[in-house]
Amino acid sequence: MVDSDERDPDTGASDPPEPTDAAAPDHGPAEPDIDDLLAKLDALSDTVDEGHEREKVRQTISLVERMPGSAAFAERITKYTSRDLAESFVGAVLFALPLLVEGGVFEIAAWFAAVTVAGVPVLLLAHVGFVFVAVAGLLYFADFRQIAIRHPILGVIPRRYAGVLLVSLTTSTVMLLFWGRLHEGDPTTLERLGRIAVVWAAAAFGAGLGDILPGESEGEDIGPLDLDIGDES
Repeated sequence: MVDSDERDPDTGASDPPEPTDAAAPDHGPAEPDIDDLLAKLDALSDTVDEGHEREKVRQTISLVERMPGSAAFAERITKYTSRDLAESFVGAVLFALPLLVEGGVFEIAAWFAAVTVAGVPVLLLAHVGFVFVAVAGLLYFADFRQIAIRHPILGVIPRRYAGVLLVSLTTSTVMLLFWGRLHEGDPTTLERLGRIAVVWAAAAFGAGLGDILPGESEGEDIGPLDLDIGDES
């Protein structure tokens, strides 16, 4: 074969370049499975513009997930429903209850309030950051369920993530108030916040597990409601 830089003496034309792997068409995974199909359908649902077209894609995804023998049926969670909120509440209560009668919560809260840098409660802020990171890891990185992120709030915050954090925080605060543990001993405002933060950490874990462990919930996705700010679908 004549080198690509040389011309054929008979025709005067250069030989075509050798085919490369980069020019080969992308046919997807060599052995596609249902998860690959669902990923393609998820991507398709984000590209269609019409509401009825998007609903058709969602119905197709739901049909695939219910296919007999599909591991996605047991492991994949796509919808976020009012039942998920209820499951988060139950999990938060179960994990928060033991701490409501534990005096160590007061000691930890006092420690958070006492350690400050330039008046900033650095340990309390670090603890809150830990809760945010731990919940994200539990929902989206731990190998419990495959959680699909759809219609994030403001296009950034996953609804399930926000729901777990808000439900657990509200549950922790209300239970501390009802059980008379928030104001016991006349604590400072910072100590009260510390008590809430300590109980919140356990409640957030419980809310996350209560949400995802039962698997996909029945009922309508709450996505079309105002929780999806900026999403008109």
